[in-house]
Amino acid sequence: MMEIMLTRKLFFRSWFYFRQGWSLYFAFLFAAINTLTTTYFLAIEKYPTLKAVFPTFFQYVLFAFLIGVPILIVIGFVHFKKSGAFKSEVDITIESNPHQRRILLNTEALLVLCIKTNDILIKTLKNEKLSEQESEELIRIQDELKEHLNDRTIQNHKKKHI
Repeated sequence: MMEIMLTRKLFFRSWFYFRQGWSLYFAFLFAAINTLTTTYFLAIEKYPTLKAVFPTFFQYVLFAFLIGVPILIVIGFVHFKKSGAFKSEVDITIESNPHQRRILLNTEALLVLCIKTNDILIKTLKNEKLSEQESEELIRIQDELKEHLNDRTIQNHKKKHI
């Protein structure tokens, strides 16, 4: 049974890596070559005005590279830094990927604990005692963290915040 699971896991991991290699590298390179070849030999070569601007395929490719790459870099920058598109992609990834969602929930829980720990450390450094309310709050946070640890799994995505 374990061997079947490992074989299945290997198959799906290989399938994922294949799709990544195909879509990110092979298809990208193939599409670029196809676009340059098609546009040159079906469009530029047929029109004397364009043929005068780009007398050889190499010159056309060089021009496309020198102009196209910087433009595409700017478009990529705008996609990641200036538009809402990338934020939407990340939001969807977190919503649909239980591992990403779990990391986010764990981080939120740890931030609460870190702030409370720092409060205690500052009080300790000032030789101050914790009030009864602060002690109860620490116990409550500890209990909620234990519950978080025991109850939450990758599949279980309760929205309770600590």
